[in-house]
Amino acid sequence: MRDVLSQILRWWEAGERFGLATVVGTFRSAPRPPGASMAVFGEEAVGSVSGGCVEGAVYELAHDVVADGRPVLQRYGVSDDDAFSVGLTCGGIIDIFVEEVSRDTYPELGEIAASIQARRPVAVATILSGPGDVGARRVIWPESDGTPEGAASGSLGSERLDAAVDDDVRGMLAQGITGVRRYGAMGERRLDDLQVFVQSFAPPPRMLVFGAIDFAAAVARIGKFLGYHVVVCDARTVFATAKRFPEADEVVVKWPHDYLSTAQVDERTVICVLTHDPKFDVPLLEVALRTPAAYVGAMGSRRTHDDRLARLREAGLSDDELARLKSPIGLDLGSRTPEETAVSIAAELIQLRWGGSGQPLTETNGRIHGDSPA
Repeated sequence: MRDVLSQILRWWEAGERFGLATVVGTFRSAPRPPGASMAVFGEEAVGSVSGGCVEGAVYELAHDVVADGRPVLQRYGVSDDDAFSVGLTCGGIIDIFVEEVSRDTYPELGEIAASIQARRPVAVATILSGPGDVGARRVIWPESDGTPEGAASGSLGSERLDAAVDDDVRGMLAQGITGVRRYGAMGERRLDDLQVFVQSFAPPPRMLVFGAIDFAAAVARIGKFLGYHVVVCDARTVFATAKRFPEADEVVVKWPHDYLSTAQVDERTVICVLTHDPKFDVPLLEVALRTPAAYVGAMGSRRTHDDRLARLREAGLSDDELARLKSPIGLDLGSRTPEETAVSIAAELIQLRWGGSGQPLTETNGRIHGDSPA
């Protein structure tokens, strides 16, 4: 929903009724991930659920749902007769949940939008199918967020179900995971009678790029393209400027290890050390490798890498801590230019996130898209 939020919020605030279609499940080579949305109001449609394969059918279904008022869970897959009409040419299968949205049917939308715009984590749990009230939703915030008692609004039908979903959703929200969870009618986790779709709206993960060089500018560009909140940090005032790094969300002039010691780092943060200067990167990596960051990579030759490891061992880092270091940074693509190097770093980030092999697809078998973060 994030991709269509600005438009649907305008319709919602104007008191309009419109259809909202959301990808809630994917199988095999589905083109859009869970959470991708398409909104339909009159003859206008925004967003996408399949990259064009089934948009026409979803457009018509959204009109039917608005007219009828009842939400629908619809599956689309390969059509033998006409794949472009009602199927997916990529051979995948997607489940799409279509619901009517208005101030009456979705009173929480304004509060959800406010949280997303304020970069405050929030998740929406919606019943898709089963013995419960299909379309019922509950909005959930982290317990640590300082929200008033309950840290949630709305109900899925019972206190026990709400409590079970709240626990699971807060774990998913902490990791930024969107997907379907199954329960019994009263929240029993051992049953799967009832499907609940959880859409997590966590702030963008952070990419911390150290070293204000041309390679850093390219990494900042591709990091922003991948959806990261990008911070570039360097101690040299003349190089660390917003003009040199227009794509970065923040440019910090500070000694890298001093900045990282107080920076916000969580399990989704990636750290790219591009300084390849011992006086910068050794103290920086001492800090970085002891954070919960998902990825710590450092640029440099293999000779630089060996020297760096020796210095870090002298500084007291253990073998387990050093094993977290991705150095030399990036996948072996034969890259030479800053832009090519940035692509190799991005490729490594994607591979580690989804568990890919890093091999050419022509040399692999089985699924192309990963199901969940590795």
